[in-house]
Amino acid sequence: MDALQDFLRRAEAVLSRLEPMLPPPRREPDWSAQAFRWHRQGLADWLEAVHEPHAVDADRLAAVDTQREQLLANTRQFVAGLPANNVLLTGARGTGKSSLVKALLPLFGRDGLRLIEIDREHLADLPQLVELLSGRPERFILFCDDLSFEHGDAGYKALKSALDGSLVRRCDNLLVYATSNRRHLLPEQMSENREGWMRDGEIHPGEAVEEKVSLSDRFGLWLSFYPFDQDAYLAAVRAWLGHFGLKYGDKAERAALQWSLSRGSRSGRVAWQFACHWVGSQKLARQDGKK
Repeated sequence: MDALQDFLRRAEAVLSRLEPMLPPPRREPDWSAQAFRWHRQGLADWLEAVHEPHAVDADRLAAVDTQREQLLANTRQFVAGLPANNVLLTGARGTGKSSLVKALLPLFGRDGLRLIEIDREHLADLPQLVELLSGRPERFILFCDDLSFEHGDAGYKALKSALDGSLVRRCDNLLVYATSNRRHLLPEQMSENREGWMRDGEIHPGEAVEEKVSLSDRFGLWLSFYPFDQDAYLAAVRAWLGHFGLKYGDKAERAALQWSLSRGSRSGRVAWQFACHWVGSQKLARQDGKK
């Protein structure tokens, strides 16, 4: 009996040492939410519900009509249970790539669309996430914002497998929508151009370049966003001022152009920032005038 008690005490001591090393039980997600964020802390990972996601009105986004229609058409197919593509949105900063993805929830949330945001450093968790979502009745878009990789990132190969190329069957209720300022998602070195070779007058890229192109090739739909010219910028300003219930006039136009010059940039983001400044300053001036 003493030997048994001694064994149990030792076993309990061993288990108490091992317990901190074991992952805690996974939290059951609140599936009533329309948006989620994937979290990891130590050995624990969980899907956190976002009950008040950042909602964007797609009609307020200027100079992206073609991209908007293509993205909406692809998402409409997906929500209807029809074949649809993973989407890579690339191009100039501040042109509405992320906002366009966020605008999908108000349009399709009632039809079962759910948005999951995941950081680049957590992409290695994709197999666990896919297992969690498999079999759910909702339709999930995995949103990777400002996506890019450095050499050796573990998430690079995990994303490649999730998009296309794993032995496991692709999850039917999950698509990946990623935004990036560069199409090939990996840094490109000048030395890699020397790996190219020519045959019958045609130039063929080297293996390093082929590897970097292979990830973006797995996105079936590419949407390109271009820098705004002055007309597109002013159209965005007009839309955002209308959003705040303020009229667009010559005074606002001159101020908007001056604002873009001070920023050295014209984009939808700069237009939004100007609108916040202009609307706030104008309404504050009116309040001061009534005192």
